Amino acid sequence: MKTVVMDSYGDPEVLRVADLPEPQAGAGQVRVRIKAAGLNPIDAKIRRGEFDAVYDISFPQQLGNEFAGVVDQVGDGVDGFSAGDEVIGFVDMAAYAEQVVVPAENLTMKPAALPWETAAVVGAVGQAAFNALARLELKAGETVLIHGASGGVGSLAVQFARARGVNVIGTAGEGNHDYLRSLGATPVAYGEGLEQRVRELAPQGVDASLDLTGSGEAISVSVAVTGDRSRIVTLASPPLAQQYGITMMFGTRSAATVAQVAQAVARGEATLPIARRFALAAMAEAHQQMEAGGHQGKLVLTLD
Repeated sequence: MKTVVMDSYGDPEVLRVADLPEPQAGAGQVRVRIKAAGLNPIDAKIRRGEFDAVYDISFPQQLGNEFAGVVDQVGDGVDGFSAGDEVIGFVDMAAYAEQVVVPAENLTMKPAALPWETAAVVGAVGQAAFNALARLELKAGETVLIHGASGGVGSLAVQFARARGVNVIGTAGEGNHDYLRSLGATPVAYGEGLEQRVRELAPQGVDASLDLTGSGEAISVSVAVTGDRSRIVTLASPPLAQQYGITMMFGTRSAATVAQVAQAVARGEATLPIARRFALAAMAEAHQQMEAGGHQGKLVLTLD
């Protein structure tokens, strides 16, 4: 099968397409022929070597952690999946490929109404948004400040919060303000003077804050305008979380949560736009685009 690998840590140019042996499903495992796979910031961090102490890296190393595709092989002892099933799944460092083998518990059925590209990208960002909002315990009528609100996690967090009757103030570049308004959020530009701009929108402060950027400005402003530090969550900066005494949430993945998010999107309760599509051979360019930021929604790998 064709897959994307890196032979060393480094810039996006270390990524290349390689031919590897077709993987085989063992006991309790399922093989999926991938239709589309999501790109996530953690992929770039792994590529740069920032998770060397966390993951067992062995060059040539694959990348990619979320996908959607069709089951084409089922191992012994697997119930609930058959060849031909359309599924959504997650994996550690193996989704930029034509095929992937995962434990059966890493999969959930793809809703028929969900396009392949959307199905491939709701898992990571959807779970992050879903779990973060659950941790913040938001209630109707409250106000939440979301930093990085126009990205994949941010846009879903905005929509899930609005669906609960929560008011949302979202930071983003001015080019994304109309997009945030379309999702029901009140946009605010980041940068110098952010605290004052937030206070003009919420004179009494906000009830909770969610940081998706890891910037010192975002977290210091959150601390200033949020009355209770236990209701400030960051998904992006463990050091700043420790410094300010706020909650750092790490990714916890489950097929059950993926199913909830996918079904909500399939019902039209939330949307997740695809910013750009890339082929396997264009993964270096895709990583460059991902690291540049500023896009609305998600970047996705598509396969025939």
